[in-house]
Amino acid sequence: MTDAEPTGANEKKPAASAREIKALAHPLRLRILRLCGLHELTNKQLADRLGQDPGTVLYHVRQLLSAGFLEAADVRAGESGALEKPYRSTGRSWNLDAALRDAGPGGPLAPIEAFREELSEAGPDALTSLSRFVLHLSEQDTEDLVGRIGAVLDEYTGSDRQRAGRPAYGGIFVLHRSPD
Repeated sequence: MTDAEPTGANEKKPAASAREIKALAHPLRLRILRLCGLHELTNKQLADRLGQDPGTVLYHVRQLLSAGFLEAADVRAGESGALEKPYRSTGRSWNLDAALRDAGPGGPLAPIEAFREELSEAGPDALTSLSRFVLHLSEQDTEDLVGRIGAVLDEYTGSDRQRAGRPAYGGIFVLHRSPD
């Protein structure tokens, strides 16, 4: 994503509020969102899956609940018959192109760190495609590229519920200015 004003499909997404930016500025919260986007999971299930202390996960779950990214699902009976309180992603999304800069030094890198952890957990055989590139772009070229890729991603994410029974794939699109 870029700091430029987005064009195309990203224009439909509202800008994130300060609370929403803060909620998304931590890699663990982004991993919780991804997992709860795939399955309704309890705090204990999340802690086990993420290798984290349940108290730590609960703190992050509460931050996501407060910002509207997670919601409580219906209480259910667990394997032992005890009642469980699972959470699920609300599916809300915002345009974060420039917003995460406002979250502090780790904000812009939180999605990348979360993705790195997810890819590491999945293992090298899970990698389906990787493109590494350098492009020389004008500001207009940059806006066009981000808009076109955003439109394709929005097309797929907008219709994803129709493919719910198929294998899940994760991905990330990052475009950054070269430091050179």
